[in-house]
Amino acid sequence: MFETDVVATSAGDLKITFVGHGTLLFAFGDTIVHVDPVSREADYSGMPEADLILVTHEHGDHLDPAAIAAVRQEGTTVVLTQKCAEAVSGATVMANGDVETVAGLEVEAVPAYNLVHMRSPGQPYHPRGDGNGYVITFGDTRVYVAGDTENIPEMKALKHIDIAFLPMNLPYTMTPEMVAQAARAFRPKILYPYHFGNTDTAELVQLLADEADIDVRIRSME
Repeated sequence: MFETDVVATSAGDLKITFVGHGTLLFAFGDTIVHVDPVSREADYSGMPEADLILVTHEHGDHLDPAAIAAVRQEGTTVVLTQKCAEAVSGATVMANGDVETVAGLEVEAVPAYNLVHMRSPGQPYHPRGDGNGYVITFGDTRVYVAGDTENIPEMKALKHIDIAFLPMNLPYTMTPEMVAQAARAFRPKILYPYHFGNTDTAELVQLLADEADIDVRIRSME
């Protein structure tokens, strides 16, 4: 039903399922990680139960309490932001910069915010401090899921990222040029644009055509 990729890590294969838009599913051995599960992208009554659920921010295309409830089981850890905690009880709040070990995985919360694109003068679509991106470590493989953000300094300063999911839709997140600039700064081995709506992904492929060590992969993540 969904596209999948399998990436080898030092501790076994990581299976990535591209559910749609900003929604992802990682399977790592017996561990299931849902990122921003939302009902508009999948019927979560039929999805695998979660060991870990990561929610980047409170907007409705990322936070869906019903989808969370559908895959939440006894022992599931739900990691989210302070604003999301108002809608989901019993969750773990992580702020920008926090690092936790959850479900046997190291998870780092990275800032996610706008510098350029504004809802109105002085009011960014995603204010600093409200949202998280996450770096999840699977074996020796570091996966960065950026959430809704622009190419902020904290993103450009990331180190040793093997797989990156970067949003690419206007006016809310990044242009292809912004994504390319970020990728050149922190140099992920594999780059997936996601949350890209109607943005022309071929433009990003062209912008990074001269970067042989950055594997740009396009999947169905409109």
